[in-house]
Order: sequence, then structure tokens, then C-alpha cells
Amino acid sequence: MADELAQVARFLYEAGTLKQSRRTGWWMAGVRDPESVAEHAWRTSLIASIIAKLEGADPARAAFLAVWHDSQESRTGDVNHLAKKYAGKADPQAVTGDQVTGMPEALASTVRDLIAEYEDRESPEAICASDADKLECMLQGIEYKSQGYELAQRWIDNSRARLTTKTAIELADQLLDMDPLDWLRTVLGEQPS
Repeated sequence: MADELAQVARFLYEAGTLKQSRRTGWWMAGVRDPESVAEHAWRTSLIASIIAKLEGADPARAAFLAVWHDSQESRTGDVNHLAKKYAGKADPQAVTGDQVTGMPEALASTVRDLIAEYEDRESPEAICASDADKLECMLQGIEYKSQGYELAQRWIDNSRARLTTKTAIELADQLLDMDPLDWLRTVLGEQPS
């Protein structure tokens, strides 16, 4: 068991590299210091739980799928859509299989199954997690655009167009109708809620 836990410990250090790994597509929009993969995964998980709850799916399962959805990028890096045209796309299930080798089988099989479920996009929770991934990208684009990165509009439009659940589509429309600081103005009583 000690050897298996040592492998888990190594993975935890590996996963920590995602806090420094930048989402590279934003560089094409001129963003100098884009969000990290870990930052993206955190908000994606939060959004997945919200979408799932409102869609009648299991919010904990959707968040669980979302928090792991880009974990392979500790080995592959964040390969943006343009780079995939030339470098191809790594198989997330194969990368995950390598990452969990040597871990306790109960954990390894859970993570392998989780990534397979997310990649298959068939369960309601995987669909919600996938929509959360797109919605988080759209939301980040709105925030970058409000900071003066006008080229982020491409990511906003592309992400919005790829949403599938009723909740994600309606939430996207709400996000597009407000300013990123409307929440603060409302809390401070500067505008009606």
C-alpha cells in the first residue's frame, strides 16, 4: 500500500503543475497572462454542479467529472485548437491510464471510468460537465473582453454556439446581458437586483 500511496503522492505534485499551466488559446486573443488550467477546472466544476442541479442530473457527479476533465494536461499541456491541427489530440483515456498506473486499483479504476464517462458525453452528468467547460470558456472570454481584449469575442461566440443544455444556453444569455461587475454593484446597492 505504501508504494501505491507514493504514486498517489507523485500524482498530487503532478496535478499541482496545472496551477502554473496556462490556457494557451487566450494568447491568440492577446491575453498576456491567461488563466491557468487549474483555475479553469475549478470554475468549470462549480458551473457543472449548477447546470446539473437545474437539469435534474447529479450535481456532485457532474462537478466530479468537471474537476478531472483536463487533468491530463499536466502531461500534454493545454493544446489549443490551432495546435491540434498540427500536433493532433492526445487520447485523454490513454494519458489518464498512464497517470494512474501504480495507484490503488479502487482509485485508478474510478479515475479511468470518470475520464471515459466525460469523453463519451452520454450521461446527463457528462453532458452538463461538457457544457460547463464551454460556458466557463465563454464566461472567461467575457471577462477578458471587459478588460480590453476585444479578440476574446471569437471565444465567446464559439463557446456559446456549442452549448446544448437548456440551462447552459439560458445561463449564457444571462451572462451576455450583464457586466462582469454587476454582482458587486448589486451587493453594494448601486443597482437593483
